Amino acid sequence: MAPVRERVCWLGTCSDRATYARQSERQMNLPNKITVGRIIVAPFFMIFLLIDNMYSRYLATLLFVLAALTDAYDGYLARKTGVITGFGKFMDPLADKILVSTAFIAFVALGYVRTWMVLLIILREFLVTGLRSLAAYKGVIIMPSYVAKWKTACQMTVIIVILVYINLESTLPLLGYQWGIFTNRSIFSVFDGMVFVTMLLTVGTGIDYLVKSAFLLKGALK
Repeated sequence: MAPVRERVCWLGTCSDRATYARQSERQMNLPNKITVGRIIVAPFFMIFLLIDNMYSRYLATLLFVLAALTDAYDGYLARKTGVITGFGKFMDPLADKILVSTAFIAFVALGYVRTWMVLLIILREFLVTGLRSLAAYKGVIIMPSYVAKWKTACQMTVIIVILVYINLESTLPLLGYQWGIFTNRSIFSVFDGMVFVTMLLTVGTGIDYLVKSAFLLKGALK
């Protein structure tokens, strides 16, 4: 009698354990390790940002900028080296969502942005993550649309602008500079406007994902 091979399933595909081990080794290539690293950095970024210390916030900003740069680099590296995997297609957008969500949550905690806007952004992000998980279970990879990529770029830009403001607010008064921008609350209206536009893009692309994934939801409800 032929030996029974234990089967393992991941992202909608099944294989025996030996084949799965080889596939897992391929999945954890350098671009995917960079993606996982971005997820690991996210909570440290949030912790350092929430510490009321100038140098801690410098470090938080540096971590975020480096993580944001890796977002473009890991995809480029995967395409250049020909190691695009299902794991990478799934985890890369998820890493972006975790990084962006931790930043906006920290801004809410520090009082720079409105809670309801951030809640809508985070709700959309993890709703789409749920759709991606369902699609992956069924062996379907949902790729980000062109507009969704602009949404991510908009989120990153808004976050970096607010981080720059936070760092200037922490640093310049200590150097003797008293800019009116740090005492004029109208700057928060600017932040509200920036986050509101970002929220509209985020929610809009979320609705687009829902429409495109309707067949998956119908199948799951049967």
